[in-house]
Amino acid sequence: MTSSFLEHFRHQQQDTETESVMDTQCPFCSVQCTMQLLEQRTGDRKKYKVLPLKETVSEGRLCIKGRNAHQHALHKERILHPMKKVNGQFVEITWEEALSFINKQFRTIQEQYGPDAVGVYGGGSLTNEEAYLLGKFARVGLQTKHIDYNGRYCMSAAASAMNEAFGLDRGLTNEMEEIPLAECILLAGTNIAECQPTLLPYFRKAKDNGAFIIAIDPRETLTTKLADLHLKVKPGMDAALVNGMLKVILDRNLHDEQFIKERTEGFEQVQQHLSEVNLEEIADLTGLPREIIEYAGVAFGSVSRAMVFTARGVEQQTHGHETVRNFINLVLATGNIGKPGAGYGAVTGQGNGQGGREHGQKADQLPGYRSIENPEHRNYIARVWGIPEKALPGKGVSAYEMMEKMADGEISALFIMGSNPLISTPNANLAEHALRRLKCLVVVDMFLSETGELADLLLPSSSYLEDEGTLTNLEGRVTLRRAARSCPGKVKHDWEILCDVARALGKETYFSYSKAEDIFNELRLASKGGKADYFGITYTRLKEERMYWPCPSMGHRGEGRLFDGSFARTNGKAKMLPVINHVPMEQTSDRYPLHLTTGRVMSHYLSGAQTRRSPALSARQIESFVKIHPKTAHAFGIKDGTMVYVDSQRGRMKARGAYDESIREDTLFIPFHWGGEQNVNNVTYDGLDPVCKMPGFKVCAVKVSPVIDLTIN
Repeated sequence: MTSSFLEHFRHQQQDTETESVMDTQCPFCSVQCTMQLLEQRTGDRKKYKVLPLKETVSEGRLCIKGRNAHQHALHKERILHPMKKVNGQFVEITWEEALSFINKQFRTIQEQYGPDAVGVYGGGSLTNEEAYLLGKFARVGLQTKHIDYNGRYCMSAAASAMNEAFGLDRGLTNEMEEIPLAECILLAGTNIAECQPTLLPYFRKAKDNGAFIIAIDPRETLTTKLADLHLKVKPGMDAALVNGMLKVILDRNLHDEQFIKERTEGFEQVQQHLSEVNLEEIADLTGLPREIIEYAGVAFGSVSRAMVFTARGVEQQTHGHETVRNFINLVLATGNIGKPGAGYGAVTGQGNGQGGREHGQKADQLPGYRSIENPEHRNYIARVWGIPEKALPGKGVSAYEMMEKMADGEISALFIMGSNPLISTPNANLAEHALRRLKCLVVVDMFLSETGELADLLLPSSSYLEDEGTLTNLEGRVTLRRAARSCPGKVKHDWEILCDVARALGKETYFSYSKAEDIFNELRLASKGGKADYFGITYTRLKEERMYWPCPSMGHRGEGRLFDGSFARTNGKAKMLPVINHVPMEQTSDRYPLHLTTGRVMSHYLSGAQTRRSPALSARQIESFVKIHPKTAHAFGIKDGTMVYVDSQRGRMKARGAYDESIREDTLFIPFHWGGEQNVNNVTYDGLDPVCKMPGFKVCAVKVSPVIDLTIN
């Protein structure tokens, strides 16, 4: 056998194509579409192909983000080893060195300033197991009360409103497949077509069945183009608009008296409040003609099956809690809940935004949606965790208030997992000051994010392809994401990192898990009897069945539709609440004459730390932009496509101006996926909703000016 033949044979082997199939699900939005990633290898070359699966709510559809999610997971910029900052530069260290550093820093700080001097900051994309364990780590491993997460900026208004009105917070009160049964659908502050595009066919099918669709949004979007009626409301005036619609419904006797009497309380106060509402005043406040408001009220109130969906556009306001309560009033007044094709839904944004807020990441919460201030709830969780009830810390503060406490020096160290608060926090200048003032910042992430740049220690986290665990989608359906790939380098799963840090802190007894399923089984027990009861859900069942929470027993499949017969409040009734015509806390002025609102673009996700590292996604939208009406642009000397400054009382950002005739002339729109000088949160309003502590992202007063004055005198 000649050497040339052997060489030829080796080349043939190298050129032979092999293929591996990885089952997984998209890491991005709350739909949680399932898919297969096909890796085709020819020699040293690799090609990837993504195939959708029909197992979940998206029914075999994938959007542009899902089809390209693997690009960031396989990106060369991933952090593969623990990295410590030395003389301003990150250097690779061992896990043993990293854990020793955390132990020394956290112990020193807590001994000097107390246990609450160390804070924990989580994320809405962690699996249920990791969200649960992060809460346990804060309260048992660190014994600090200071834990919150970026979901505070996403779902807190809707969550608090549903809890108070219904006694239970789950994103949708119905399964998605009931949407085509609705005769009228109200989409308030949600751009489903660009944020959850795989859900759009449900709404198209409803429209094909004759449903009348109303969209409330100050700008025109792909979603408003689907609507039969677009209410281009003045930013921040959504609660007033609903008051107008409710008044029309009551004045024309379109409300459901029997449902109100049998299944609600508080209607008399709402009725009294609405009797004093003036439709002409509502028209002036909202910037909408009176007859259009009347038309919307009659359209919604005249059908027997209607649904309301809200999202960040109406929730991320300084009165977001009460605004959502008013949309719920609309549902209750017309009896549109607890039956097929009728209900309320808060369209969750983050991948596990629903599950992430159920099991202990929130400052006031324990697993199973229990309250940390309820003695019975505290005792139960303490028994599950094997600690004295008195050892459980009390209630902490919200995410933004944590930033304020860092800025004031009350919190001296921070452990961040799965979040990029420097980009996602309003008034980002304060957030940067707060993070820089810390004595120790530890960031767990896949990439060196803008927040990670400020860290003293970076710990490498696994991607969605590598990390097995459960997630809960927007309709309350629990899904099991398989681990399709081994961790690269020295990367560890978030739950492994928490166990390792707990061991370094001497708390190994409470964190001795060998796999994610072990954590889930403890979560099941911890949630048992709580509002978010997962006890009857197991990994085995998830592989075979379609399951929703609450699921209290092994013989139960969970409740796809909620509130058929009663609500989750003590008396079984929903609570209605009169809502005044709120105006935004920050008003426009001669100095800041325009409203600013923010949102997403289809190709990016949250702070963009992942999607901006996907070549296919980044190429679709390489930079931020400022949507501005041409008449407004001309008034301020701005040419289409030129760079502009946007200023508020809090700071300045810079992006490229983009003419848009469909936006209100008094309003600018800027997406929030970019950092640095393109970070819109440099200017957003940091006032908080008094109930849920949601910041007022969606409405603030700004001015706009050209970076280079092109005006010819």
